[in-house]
Amino acid sequence: MTHLATEIRSFSLDLLEWLVGVAGDEVVSCAGGWVKTLKCFLNLLGWQSDINGKWTASKTAFGKNDTKAQVKQMTALAAFLKAGLVPSKGIAVNSFGTCFPLWHIEHHIPAERSHAYGCLNLFGATRDEEAEMYEDREDRQRIFQQKAEAAILVGLEQAKKGGGELGRAAAQLRRVVQEGMGDFRGEEPSINN
Repeated sequence: MTHLATEIRSFSLDLLEWLVGVAGDEVVSCAGGWVKTLKCFLNLLGWQSDINGKWTASKTAFGKNDTKAQVKQMTALAAFLKAGLVPSKGIAVNSFGTCFPLWHIEHHIPAERSHAYGCLNLFGATRDEEAEMYEDREDRQRIFQQKAEAAILVGLEQAKKGGGELGRAAAQLRRVVQEGMGDFRGEEPSINN
């Protein structure tokens, strides 16, 4: 995605979108797949937060071709974030109603991932946050909020001002972020923007 040749950068985004569509959970939960890819997208789009938490953008002016590339990057980022942050439409456990004696069954189901208490890191080595596997959606939400959310939201505001195709891609990316992070912040999902 950071290759010098435009065709290779474009093809890598197509490949990433296809891969996320085919095996999204595996892409976002592999070792280094979440943090390193987020950092790569932030570098590609030129959306960075400095040490003080202030947002900075790259100083390059976007021409017509650069705008098309940025729209493609934002669309691929939206697909990536949807795979990592938005809950999958799996089998929902009904805690009320049809299974009367088994109320609140979701609290009694064994953990879905191996090493369920690994987050405590009681006997492990120090963590390398960038190369770690984030199997849980909650872990990915936490890292996204710490590392990328502020820069992406401010970058989306700037892109939205551009209007046109860039504005539509920014609105789509904003919807994915709101949908994926709404329950993490305790908000009701809303898609007004």
